[in-house]
Amino acid sequence: MANPYAGEVAIWLDGQPHRAKLTLGVLAELEAALEIGTLFDLVERFEGRRFSTRDVLALLVAGLRGGGWTGTAADLRTVEIGGGPLEAARAAAELLARAFSLPGEP
Repeated sequence: MANPYAGEVAIWLDGQPHRAKLTLGVLAELEAALEIGTLFDLVERFEGRRFSTRDVLALLVAGLRGGGWTGTAADLRTVEIGGGPLEAARAAAELLARAFSLPGEP
């Protein structure tokens, strides 16, 4: 379902698969929402495992919106994310990685 060559990540919400992708527009919204200096600051937090649940939620909302989902952060807080919090954090990190690398790159 999700195409890694297009930077997509599959995220399951209430048992339904959704495509997530960090487009340029949602990346700009993400920077503003998290009030971070640059997106690379966010990447460094994930690489150093210093990210917050707010970071994870914001990344998932941005990615899902980039994939066509019309929900909000409030909507995401009311659904079951397949795999729970650990999978949510993994998917958020994968979204960042795919946004800034080619498939197959470390």
